[in-house]
Amino acid sequence: MIDISMNSKRAIRQLRLIERIIKGNPMRLAAEWKEKWKVLISTILSAQTRDEVTIVVCEKLFKKYSSAKRLGDAPLNNIKKIIRPINFYKTKSKNIKETAKIISEKGIPKNIEGLMKLPGVGRKVGNVYLAEAHGTDAVGVDVHVGRISYKLGWTKNKNRYKIEKDLEKLFPKRYWRSINYILVTFGRQHWTRKRDEDQILKKVKTIK
Repeated sequence: MIDISMNSKRAIRQLRLIERIIKGNPMRLAAEWKEKWKVLISTILSAQTRDEVTIVVCEKLFKKYSSAKRLGDAPLNNIKKIIRPINFYKTKSKNIKETAKIISEKGIPKNIEGLMKLPGVGRKVGNVYLAEAHGTDAVGVDVHVGRISYKLGWTKNKNRYKIEKDLEKLFPKRYWRSINYILVTFGRQHWTRKRDEDQILKKVKTIK
């Protein structure tokens, strides 16, 4: 459950402050591609892998395979070689090949239920894809979103699904899409400087 001392207006002010903090050092996230199939594949690959690594790998992958059909038809070993820097690349190779094949034949589902039937797609991947590719109001909860939300008292849960639901209750829909970008960017900026992150979040938390 959400801390009873927290309220929506206060959380919005805190989110906006974090947004102002990151504006001086904007970062590209792994899901930022123009073509929807690339958004989906890159988001699958980004799970438990740093965005800067994922972006470089995806640039090579999409240069080699310029459509979902070509990726779906590609030899598995070739995909493995390209995405080797990605964590869990062996499993992800199989997932993106199969997902690419499915979406090239049937199209990409436009709802979370359909997306989660695709290999390698869970709630976080599905929600990030929907927000990025379709502008859908959705909260993608990854390690950064979960950690920062917990530190700020926006949630008392560690389970990502429960965190997602807490954030949906706390923030009006118009903020849902921006939560992932803001918190992930902030998390990436301070990932190697935990003391700095903790000090900043302590100040953010004092906002009434």
